Amino acid sequence: MPPFSPLLEAAAELAAEWHDGTYRKGRWRAALFALPHGAPVRVPTMAHLSTVALTVMRAGFDDETVAAALLHDSLEDANRVGERFRRAVLDTALGPRVAALVAAVSEPQTDADGAPLGWQARKDAYLASLAAAPADAHGISLADKVHNLWTTNEALAAGEDPWRTTPLSTGLTAPPERQRWFYAAVLAITRRHDDPRLPPLRDALAAEIGRFDRLVGAAGE
Repeated sequence: MPPFSPLLEAAAELAAEWHDGTYRKGRWRAALFALPHGAPVRVPTMAHLSTVALTVMRAGFDDETVAAALLHDSLEDANRVGERFRRAVLDTALGPRVAALVAAVSEPQTDADGAPLGWQARKDAYLASLAAAPADAHGISLADKVHNLWTTNEALAAGEDPWRTTPLSTGLTAPPERQRWFYAAVLAITRRHDDPRLPPLRDALAAEIGRFDRLVGAAGE
């Protein structure tokens, strides 16, 4: 494998451009530097995308799968001015396999009439898409969910409330039992593939689900 991948460079550039000026729901680490005029230090979306892509790469997946991991939120999330990315553009820019993998792990945001979908409808559609997806898409999904749940757990462990909305954070909309249901459903669906690259990712997600149970239980005591 050559040390440099033009495909990954293009995927990283596109992901950084599309998600420029967008941020994660919140942060649990203390900022290690200050911005001028007391502006808050927020976590760029690109930090999550990079972590997911590196996790997929470390699991042994190929460059097209890693590229899709970098862009796994591009079809799902609007950019900072509310625009939606089109799959046809992604197909042209990075190829049909990358676009198909991204589509397989994307939640629809609206129904056929353009009306916004609720949390449960979005998750049900995601799970249906994942059930029909190849092992490579399952690798991306597992890496994504591991990082999402890990950050939730880190917030809980730090005494933060991931369900609380503040001027600098957007709280999780579904209650703990529904969050747990969704992560467990993703884990169950990925067991349909016997790809040897998936078990470590499944083990990591199972461990975070167990930690979530303990942390939510402790917070409720």
